[in-house]
Amino acid sequence: MNQAPPHANGWPLAGPVAARVAGTYALAETYHGIRLRESLPPIVHQAVSMVAEETGLETPGLPEVLVVSRRQWAERNLATFSHLLGPLEDKLTQSLEGRGNDGGPAAIARKLVALETGAILGFLARRVLGQYELVLPSGDHGDVVALVGANVLALERQHQFRPAEFRLWIALHEATHRAQFVGVPWLRGYFLSLVTGLVEAAAPSPGLLARLLAEALEASRKGRPLMDETGILGLLASPEQRRSLDRVQALMSLLEGHGHVVMDRLGERALRTQARMSSILKARRADPRTQVFFRLTGLEMKMRQYEMGERFIQAVEREAGWTALDRAWLGPEWLPTLPEIEQPSLWLQRVA
Repeated sequence: MNQAPPHANGWPLAGPVAARVAGTYALAETYHGIRLRESLPPIVHQAVSMVAEETGLETPGLPEVLVVSRRQWAERNLATFSHLLGPLEDKLTQSLEGRGNDGGPAAIARKLVALETGAILGFLARRVLGQYELVLPSGDHGDVVALVGANVLALERQHQFRPAEFRLWIALHEATHRAQFVGVPWLRGYFLSLVTGLVEAAAPSPGLLARLLAEALEASRKGRPLMDETGILGLLASPEQRRSLDRVQALMSLLEGHGHVVMDRLGERALRTQARMSSILKARRADPRTQVFFRLTGLEMKMRQYEMGERFIQAVEREAGWTALDRAWLGPEWLPTLPEIEQPSLWLQRVA
């Protein structure tokens, strides 16, 4: 797995940039890493069982469990991105070349997007602890829980976490995401259809290049990034497509908020050190250096929406009980919108 997957070849600059930014952690290549790989499958399987009982979502079978390096995490995500965004990149290239350009603007656009994507993935690879892989690098449907070994071991050593408790706590979060996509039959297809629909609909329109240049100048003047939390899709999206992006963001807020709440609730009952682990990780997210990076890259809004999702889950439970959340899993029309994420009472009124 040390080589970039073939599906990432369309982004040749992003891989090396991500690997350089991600760096390495020496302990991950020692017996500590071997022990982590050996201990993780039964921990994840325990988490899957605990989450199924807590949420009531049926999750048959067991996921594949992987421990990956920072570089491997970045490469796997890069390959998935390149697979999903490949049609959009082709459309942009054809549009620019079809208007009499010699390919220079298209090549520059690809390089800029690849460099920024590689840098962001490299930075995140230094911080991500775990991930449920809904889509594999090949583009096939996945059922994989992956932990970034270097980051897990580094935090355990830095903060003297109990490895068994810390690893189970992380696994609970990823097992909750698995329960969402495996236990809600329509959710996987709906989520992928949103992403696929956005890519297919993002046909570059006349005047796009002029608009992007104008937006780039405006962003530079105001000291903000050209791409926000919606990435390249948001950059090219029409107002109608922006509304589709809002649906994606609302869904992600719901899923992340649900994951955080279930993770902490189970942790409070089963793990003696959960409160300390939660406090330290929240302080880690609030690190000023991280905040600056998120602000510059446009990820700050994404983090805020995840926090909004957690508040949404807590508010719904407080006002209507835990089982009221089951209505969100009935079908796409039952999902909260972004305004409803911000004001949970609106969602409760609509689905009551």
